[in-house]
Amino acid sequence: MTDRGAGAEDGETSAVIPLHEARRERQDLPVAFERRELDQILRLYGRMVAANEWRDYAIDHLSDRAVFSVFRRTSETPLFQIVKDPGLARKQGAFSVVAAGGLILKRGHELARVLGVFDKRLKLVEA
Repeated sequence: MTDRGAGAEDGETSAVIPLHEARRERQDLPVAFERRELDQILRLYGRMVAANEWRDYAIDHLSDRAVFSVFRRTSETPLFQIVKDPGLARKQGAFSVVAAGGLILKRGHELARVLGVFDKRLKLVEA
């Protein structure tokens, strides 16, 4: 006889689920950005506003994902969307950056690495 733990049946495996995700699913709350994630996004947004590239943003908390949309002008469609989709966390990663046409520019498990797509690269220019 082996000890399988409380409630474990044949063929069942146990998985660790973060408490905040379990509560959100149980209470049917929308997906939201955590404070640290929002700090990283707003730091990037501030840099881009200072560079006069972005002017406005919108945050949507939907039942399956959270979206931070960036606009050049308020009346336009978003230039970029930073998406948090917990359903993809174990696959491609919960975070992605989507361009205006729907093209996924970068996807990953860590928000900082995904936001790296906006970092400007230095280019060698010969005179």
